[in-house]
Amino acid sequence: MYQIDFQKPEHVHFIGIGGISMSGLAEILMEEGFGVSGSDSHRSELTEHLKAKGARVFYGQQASNIEELDGEIGVVVYTAAVHEDNPEFQAAKKAGIPMLSRAQLLGQMMKNYRYAAGIAGTHGKTTTTSMAAEILMEAEKDPTISVGGILHSIGGNIRVGGSDIFVTEACEYTDSFLSFFPNMAVILNIEEDHLDYFKDINHIRGSFRKFAEKVPADGVLIINSDIERFQEITEGLPCRVVTVGKGADSDYSAGHITYDEYARDTFDLLIDGEKAESITLGVPGEHNVYNALAAIALCRELGVSLEHIKRGLANFAGTDRRFEKKGEICGVTIIDDYAHHPREIAATLATAKNYPHRKLWCVFQPHTYTRTKAFLDEFARSLAAADEVVLADIYAARETDDLGISSGDIAGKIEALGTKAHYFSSFDEIETFILENCVKGDLLITMGAGDIVKVGESLLGR
Repeated sequence: MYQIDFQKPEHVHFIGIGGISMSGLAEILMEEGFGVSGSDSHRSELTEHLKAKGARVFYGQQASNIEELDGEIGVVVYTAAVHEDNPEFQAAKKAGIPMLSRAQLLGQMMKNYRYAAGIAGTHGKTTTTSMAAEILMEAEKDPTISVGGILHSIGGNIRVGGSDIFVTEACEYTDSFLSFFPNMAVILNIEEDHLDYFKDINHIRGSFRKFAEKVPADGVLIINSDIERFQEITEGLPCRVVTVGKGADSDYSAGHITYDEYARDTFDLLIDGEKAESITLGVPGEHNVYNALAAIALCRELGVSLEHIKRGLANFAGTDRRFEKKGEICGVTIIDDYAHHPREIAATLATAKNYPHRKLWCVFQPHTYTRTKAFLDEFARSLAAADEVVLADIYAARETDDLGISSGDIAGKIEALGTKAHYFSSFDEIETFILENCVKGDLLITMGAGDIVKVGESLLGR
């Protein structure tokens, strides 16, 4: 496999450079002296940011982009969404240019750091990576960070630091994280998802086991001991294993969890069952207590003091689209959240219950037909925790076959559970309905991994 070497910078071309992860990797390489070019289907803040830093960006993916850079490109990097019939992919292959997937590039880059940490799990990767970043910056550890969201304290989705510490999300989709080379790994949870790729939960568990096996003997695996039969993931590993979870027998656990008026948590940090510190989070939700435990364990392994950990977590105010307050209109508070899996929805709505509100509204946009079909009943049960639910059309993302499923199917099942549900096929209809029905004191959450955030932003722009 082609190897990226920070000591020998070259020109890297990214097919799909505008993605949240691809743009971050491109920026790291630029900071290390690499030449960077790339293409994307449309202009965005991320592509404009890269252009301002000196990257050459093409809009539209065509063979001429590769041909125009003939002789300059040392390696081409592509996303999982790029298929072999892509004209740039074909042109690069024809020209004999070495090629790496995004995951392979990220894995190669990890080898250039003394400590390379991959944070994996079905949920919580972005938040936990961001928490770790905040703690490490508070401790002046100068980390390099790649996060799958916008973290305002680093001004984007990437922070380029020294060569000691690299912390990144490790996504299981298409087994991407099996291309990584971590010497520190975190597994937050293991649940059914991405069933357009994985066959079932056993297939998913098998992939996480393979990810755990990538940690070398002198490394460490931090794992949530609340994962069902987590020992199957850790048994026989040569590396050290550290557990976090609800049980007092975990290496790191939490006790006496309380909430302030905005649902932000304070808890006792228990290490080996003994209280070590009182921790207050800057973000709401009990699920974030357990994200914080994983970040704490990772940072303790990197030599960070409890005092720096405490200050870093208090400073962390969240990332974009994670229970993010967007504003208020006519006394209605609008929150936006990325939740797109039933377990994430349940966690977000449980958090909202502790947030000031008269009535809780959830405007949900399902993400992909395969996920909607696989979790139809689970979506209904999770969403029924709201007082009223408004459903948008399914966001197809990479899929073309609707599998005979629609948001109307979820609405019917929610109604059967006794919660009011409304389905509209356009954002304009949703906005009109909200303006006619939400009143002062209500809490409205726009939710999903697609573009449902536009509904709240449009309302606030009126």
